[in-house]
Amino acid sequence: MSTDDGSLTALDLEFLARPLIGFLSIAGGPVPPQPRPVWFEATAEGTVQLFTAPDSLKVKHLRRDPRTSIVVAAPVGERERWVSVAGRTTVEPDGAHDLAARLAARYWDLDDPTRADDLAAILAEDQVRLVIHPDAVRRFAY
Repeated sequence: MSTDDGSLTALDLEFLARPLIGFLSIAGGPVPPQPRPVWFEATAEGTVQLFTAPDSLKVKHLRRDPRTSIVVAAPVGERERWVSVAGRTTVEPDGAHDLAARLAARYWDLDDPTRADDLAAILAEDQVRLVIHPDAVRRFAY
């Protein structure tokens, strides 16, 4: 069943709290859009956030056109389900390192010294937080 809405539901937030990969598309990027796999966090406020370097192509494209979408799907072997969030994205100078640490703990085993070193390298670099403010939320689930 597919539904359209302007906000994330409790079921969406539960699904998006899992360590799934999102595919991010930015309107100001190449045509046709070229989605990129990303870590993300859906917030209780109904936004979706991720982190990136302040000089990344994502940020450059967002400064020209802030429209973004992210699609997250259930992995193979589960019933078909996906959530798509589209909206205006802001580039926030604060909170990126805290977000990166939370996401690394969600996606990686930080007891693994290699992964702990990977996180330390991320935290040593400047990061910004991208926040998607949903205009449209679409979903499908069996």
